[in-house]
Amino acid sequence: MAYTTIDKPSDYFEAKLYTGNESNLNITGLDFAPNLVWIKDRTTDHSNCFYDSVRGVQKRLQSNNNEAEGTDAQGVTAFNSDGFTIGNSSSVNQNNDSFVSWNWLGGGSASSNSNGSISSSVSASSTSGFSIVSYTGTGSAATVGHGLGVVPKIVLVKRRSQASNWCMYNVNVGNTKALYLNNNTVGATSTTFWNDTTPTSSVFTVGSDAATNGSSDTQIAFCFSEVKGFSKFGKYTGNGNADGTFVYTGFKPAMVICKKADSDTNDWFLMDNKRNGFNGQNYNLEANTNEAEQSNSDIDILSNGFKTRSSGNGHNTNGHGYIYMAFAENPFVTSTGIPTTAR
Repeated sequence: MAYTTIDKPSDYFEAKLYTGNESNLNITGLDFAPNLVWIKDRTTDHSNCFYDSVRGVQKRLQSNNNEAEGTDAQGVTAFNSDGFTIGNSSSVNQNNDSFVSWNWLGGGSASSNSNGSISSSVSASSTSGFSIVSYTGTGSAATVGHGLGVVPKIVLVKRRSQASNWCMYNVNVGNTKALYLNNNTVGATSTTFWNDTTPTSSVFTVGSDAATNGSSDTQIAFCFSEVKGFSKFGKYTGNGNADGTFVYTGFKPAMVICKKADSDTNDWFLMDNKRNGFNGQNYNLEANTNEAEQSNSDIDILSNGFKTRSSGNGHNTNGHGYIYMAFAENPFVTSTGIPTTAR
């Protein structure tokens, strides 16, 4: 039996809570220097804000719209050894509002990658299966090096220099389709996104669509490969019952992202282990809206996966397919073969 290679997931991913003060604020307590910080105001309708060390401080993207990258001088102003610093921007530091940040460790400073036909700048952690990739589009089919050394199952691309949808390649939907993180549709099918080509252990492929490969446009990609006991990117079928579908991940999730993927319009729901910290109150946030935290709980987080607890359309419509991304709080079985305790 193969066990996890990461016994302490919080060395690579962790949700962090804080309260805004509308002044310079140091967010500390992480066990790593984050390379990607995703921030959401829980109290007020503010955008989902993305900052990463490859694009640099103050460079903000927002997952709930298709806007180009903006400069926010009072957003994330520094990436620190155990967290990050923010200024007084209301989106990330509204006075007295409650915030959550989701934080990932990449590979530190970016380095040049020439594996693809497009040269890229990459911060990659092969241990945790996460990389941040910066490149400039060509407008025609090309390949881009991602630095992971294994095949990514998720590639999320955002055009920085102009407005475009956030395009996701997801192994569970295939290489002919892109899902849009910034809206609630089921995405679109076209060869122009990924040139109908599955990523390899060294590159992902882009077609001619401006959202993934606009000519002379700057692009950023977040790439994820599965790591046993740390991350899982799968799909499940709803049963339409409050005693809902159980999804085995092989670890106790710290974060779960769910999206109905086969029909209808439905939001990207975000749950984590920090905002309330116990089942019955795993409240939703949405990646594709600016809405504040919702006081409804649709999943239980378990020691080895999660279980839907609602018959609602967002998580558990009978017979319909859902995709999910999950990151670990604790592996179900450590590298020594010792099971961890249940929640």
